[in-house]
Amino acid sequence: MIKIELRRLNDAFHMEARNEAGNTVQMDSSPEAGGSNLGMRPMQMLLAAMGGCSSIDVVSILKKQRQDLKDIQITITGEREKDATPSLYTEVHAHFKLFGDIDQDKAEKAVSLSVEKYCSVAKTLEKTAKITYSLEVIR
Repeated sequence: MIKIELRRLNDAFHMEARNEAGNTVQMDSSPEAGGSNLGMRPMQMLLAAMGGCSSIDVVSILKKQRQDLKDIQITITGEREKDATPSLYTEVHAHFKLFGDIDQDKAEKAVSLSVEKYCSVAKTLEKTAKITYSLEVIR
């Protein structure tokens, strides 16, 4: 079982989440909704979680393929339902930048395996959103 504890940091919406290892992340709401922008919004955290999940997969797969990955950067964008409550993601796109001496076919295989098969966050999001991805290898 995963356990996350949240505590309120101010009299509005600034919250801190802590996992069992003591790692923390802060969340808040927008000023328009009464927050102070002192942390990521929960729906932004969901996109960040997909990026983190996919990056772990891709790094692991490329290591197993003995590829010389020097760095990885992922940009994730999401579109949410307009004028809906709750406002779910309908489209999510992840763009992967892989730095190093990496075979293009192996990079494409690693990214597709992550997004389409292994990343639990992407698999969760795909229930309401169309998930797309692109990649570039930068040598």
